[in-house]
Amino acid sequence: MSGTHIVPEGALVSGRRDTSDALARLVGRIGSIRDRFGRIDALLVSGDLSNDGSAESYTRLKSLIAPLYLPLSIAPGNHDARDAMQAAYDKNLPDTGALNRTRQIGGIQLIGLDTLVEGQGGGTLSPDTLAFLQSALAKADGGPVLLVLHHPPFACGIRFIDDIGLTNRDALGEVLTDYSGALRLVCGNIHSMIVSDVAGHIALSAPSSCSTFAQDLRPDAPVGYMAQEDGCLLHRWESGFQSIRIGPVAGTGPFPF
Repeated sequence: MSGTHIVPEGALVSGRRDTSDALARLVGRIGSIRDRFGRIDALLVSGDLSNDGSAESYTRLKSLIAPLYLPLSIAPGNHDARDAMQAAYDKNLPDTGALNRTRQIGGIQLIGLDTLVEGQGGGTLSPDTLAFLQSALAKADGGPVLLVLHHPPFACGIRFIDDIGLTNRDALGEVLTDYSGALRLVCGNIHSMIVSDVAGHIALSAPSSCSTFAQDLRPDAPVGYMAQEDGCLLHRWESGFQSIRIGPVAGTGPFPF
């Protein structure tokens, strides 16, 4: 998941969006079809868990995803706050500093990177975070890697999103270009699924549970979000990566051919 944008109870995002109800609907959808996928090892949220960085919003998020009973892996987004995130999810994050983490999930090495620059919309990978990534990739030793960060490591063409993108995409590419194993990047911030390429590796933006952005590439495109709710991605590893978009609702059927 990405971009859940949870706020304290009684609040609405931009005075109109009930993001908690939207997330509850997506959690219910996942629960209703979960038996089709076999075992799910973890829930990954690639940033903007909260909309305001408040302790109350992180507590509320935990209660909303609790019905999934899944271990949680997270990366901070531009709407998040490090101290509040660390306090709420201390078992899932480092004690201090950048919220970078690596963990083994089945046969995959999951690497989460902190791109947050607090007080700004755009993100960057600090020298320490780039060094962390280099070390984590060395330990992965050519094995499959799922690399997670919030700010997109590629341009999406939506001007106001690219304006708050990752400032040092080239530095990330330099670290990744020599990794010979299977590596998939997952990011957030775009609120819809886009497939791109970064240093020879497939990169995906995850949809948001609460809203989308119009794919409007005009320089004067209006700045704002669409009220359409979207779903999430299911990542599988079986001699190769496979990523499947799970929509927020199901159509009728199945009907016989």
